[in-house]
Amino acid sequence: MIWKYFEDITKIPRPSKREGKIRDYLLSFGRAHGLETLTDEVGNVLIRKGATSGLEDRTPVVLQSHMDMVCAVAPGVRFDCERDAVPAYVEGEWIRSRGTTLGADDGIGVAAALAVLASGEVAHPPLEALFTVDEESGMTGARHLRGGWLQGRMLLNLDSEDEGELFIGCAGGMDTTAHFQLYYEGVPENMRSFRLVVNGLTGGHSGDEIHKGHANAIKVAARFLLEAAEMLEVRLSRLKGGTLRNAIPPEAEALFVVPTGRVAELEHLFDEFAAAVRSEYAHTDPHMLLKLEESEMPGEVMPEVRQLEILRALMGCWHGVYSWSPAIEGLVQTSTNLATVHQEGGRITVGTSQRSSLETEKMVMATTVASVFRLAGAEVEHSDGYPGWTPNPDSRILRITRESYERLFHREPAVKAIHAGLECGLFLEQYPSMDMISFGPTIRGAHTPEERLHIPSTQRFWDLLVEVLKNV
Repeated sequence: MIWKYFEDITKIPRPSKREGKIRDYLLSFGRAHGLETLTDEVGNVLIRKGATSGLEDRTPVVLQSHMDMVCAVAPGVRFDCERDAVPAYVEGEWIRSRGTTLGADDGIGVAAALAVLASGEVAHPPLEALFTVDEESGMTGARHLRGGWLQGRMLLNLDSEDEGELFIGCAGGMDTTAHFQLYYEGVPENMRSFRLVVNGLTGGHSGDEIHKGHANAIKVAARFLLEAAEMLEVRLSRLKGGTLRNAIPPEAEALFVVPTGRVAELEHLFDEFAAAVRSEYAHTDPHMLLKLEESEMPGEVMPEVRQLEILRALMGCWHGVYSWSPAIEGLVQTSTNLATVHQEGGRITVGTSQRSSLETEKMVMATTVASVFRLAGAEVEHSDGYPGWTPNPDSRILRITRESYERLFHREPAVKAIHAGLECGLFLEQYPSMDMISFGPTIRGAHTPEERLHIPSTQRFWDLLVEVLKNV
């Protein structure tokens, strides 16, 4: 039954902050099944179901997942995130999408909760299914969850991406945004115009995959443009890169001019640069595409001093792992993602995000990033951020889930904390005694058009969920 609901969900457009259609679907589902169905001021949905016979005295449990999905589209693919169904298909042991994100993050968690609610065979204690809004772009639903709304005392977060791993902690996060004010000059005489294109990069989730060393398209573009500006009198007109605050940017593009007499030097510099970068990232970004092509002449360029300030700030901005956890082997403790560059009118805006399981170090990283941009003359602002979730190795729901996993699959699951952000830290602000765990099926390439869901691991995820509910 989980596949039926996942198929339904892939047909419903649900980008972050525009979850109206999936919310209507969930409300209709709850009412059609005769279940108490509620929504709150920010659009979260809560569906309650009584315990199955004989489990009425068990601890009430919350099944939690988020409605929204990251909508990323591969270059050249026509897809309207607010209108079109995800073009999902099966390839071997995986479900994929043609040129877009699949939305298994967290559509499969939503589907699992619905399958439990609809089933007459799954044994469970008193149950609540909480579906939150806007997890991917601000955790708005979790941030504004009312105290006292939930009756459950244990929470199963169905938003993890590695089957066989149980998560009992996560990083907190915040965004740091820099604004460069711009004015423009006319294009100098005797110039030729070129476009730099960087795409085909692996990208990836800025929490789950920040440690893998994937190339950052904004960094790659800034590196070439800065060298060209310092050596060849290049003048920058336009620069853009990335689309999502929580994804490593897989593409960037720039429009610039160069003196006619230095075109041959530019082309030689680009050939050497492209060969070096492809070699550096041959294993992490094998499909990288770097292109330098002539283009129409722009009407204006940035002042030389301002373009150097911007490019040097982008080069100086930390991207990637800052520190590793001394307590949990292999866990990134703190990182930052140089995520987006957008240019509009008289301003360039640079978006970054910081994550850490240590609150003080998260602030150090945010200050580090802000300092680079302030030194370059930018105005900087920080988001409110969200807290981390401190691991509790003595958790009762951890014991139940681990024993259930061992009973089903005859091996021990890994117990971990995750560097990505989960909503659990925010839930603890309103429900400090809530006992929580997070698990899910195997998802790869989340937040990119390469996202895919592993079918056999989804069956194991479902079996574990059913077993845990029976044993609470």
